Amino acid sequence: MMITTNRLRRWSSAQACRIGCRVLFLCAGLNMSDMVSAGDYSHRGAAQQVIAAAQEAGVDPDWAQQLIDAAERQQTILDAISRPAEKTKAWHEYRKIFLTDRRIREGVTFWSAHAGTLQTVSARTGVPAELVVAIIGVETYYGRITGSYRVIDALATLAFDYPRRSPFFTGELEQFLVLAWESGKDPLALKGSYAGAMGYGQFMPSSYRAYARSYEGDGAPDIWDNPADAIASVGNYLQAHGWRGGEQVVIDGIANEPDPAVFLGGLKPKKTVAALALEGLQPTEPLNPADLATPIRLEEEDGMRSWLGLQNFYVITRYNHSAMYAMAVWELSQAIAAARAGS
Repeated sequence: MMITTNRLRRWSSAQACRIGCRVLFLCAGLNMSDMVSAGDYSHRGAAQQVIAAAQEAGVDPDWAQQLIDAAERQQTILDAISRPAEKTKAWHEYRKIFLTDRRIREGVTFWSAHAGTLQTVSARTGVPAELVVAIIGVETYYGRITGSYRVIDALATLAFDYPRRSPFFTGELEQFLVLAWESGKDPLALKGSYAGAMGYGQFMPSSYRAYARSYEGDGAPDIWDNPADAIASVGNYLQAHGWRGGEQVVIDGIANEPDPAVFLGGLKPKKTVAALALEGLQPTEPLNPADLATPIRLEEEDGMRSWLGLQNFYVITRYNHSAMYAMAVWELSQAIAAARAGS
């Protein structure tokens, strides 16, 4: 009975918020031009297509129009997305951003504070607790730095003024309108990264709608203010992308003058361990010769180093399509686990 009552209260609260937001937007005239300077997006054909797509998903088109009217173009967003750390730094420089004593220490603290939740999510998904902690640590410093840009500004700026990835961000803008409409969240109050990623785990709107989960299993997942929901959502995301519980992630490799082209095949494991050995890259630990692996080579301070990334390594790259990102998450997870075991 208590669970049913709580669910009703949450549903009623969300409904009240959603109604309140609509009243603000539609009845107050909202003169959003008085609140923020518009980005001049509302009359673009692409913006009207976004509104039409959101309407097909059940969003009130006038409400969506008001949101697009409110969006501000942010040049700092365009500047930031043109120089991501994964593309401007060598591995040994990138690694130093995340593998710090403080981030490891605070990871242990976060794990201790949410040990029960992490244990439950790990049992449900097969994803180790330390890996969930590490992703949240890399993404937002355990929820401390979740982004300062209004999500509507980030997504509109990138959808309409960043042609190279306009289709992707246009889709995310559509998803954000639906997310805000369905959840009752104040769409002008939600903040995130320069790319529009949100909450502890930095979920894009489409990822939120597909993979975010409530830890308790009731109500809309709150990845912004509820660490338990954020933990459940990260675990579910990795499980849904093919995490294999109990399996290895990445293995050191011995490079015997392989052709550099070996490392240019992308992130998805395509070649068997046996085939890679014939091409000059062997694992330092026994692996099933028939297993698929991704050859990885990154620049350390004393030269290049090689690894074989397995299925679970590839799954981490589904969170951020970068071998350096996945390696940083993996190494941070191992450092946090070691520090916790020794504390």
